[in-house]
Amino acid sequence: MNPHEIPSTTVDQLPDPLPADLVVLDVREDHEWEAGHVEGAVHVPLAQVPERAGELDPQKRTLVVCHLGGRSARATAYLQQLGHDVINLDGGMDAWQAAGRPTV
Repeated sequence: MNPHEIPSTTVDQLPDPLPADLVVLDVREDHEWEAGHVEGAVHVPLAQVPERAGELDPQKRTLVVCHLGGRSARATAYLQQLGHDVINLDGGMDAWQAAGRPTV
């Protein structure tokens, strides 16, 4: 894989429900998180990802989400450089909700 290529997926490519061993990392701001997020997701706003990356298990497959996919792509690229098993959700929570997936 090209090291500059960000691994991505779309909502319709994800199993429903999500696998129990998949970590969902939400990198949106607090107000966005409070408006609705994937149940069981871990919340680390994008600006805090560098200082909080150690809280994440690099061995666990992690789906990174934001509102539309831009911030999560940056977080995915950063965590990938650190050796994390990460994948970006194209379309983010906007696509998640448009597909009728549940939020809490």
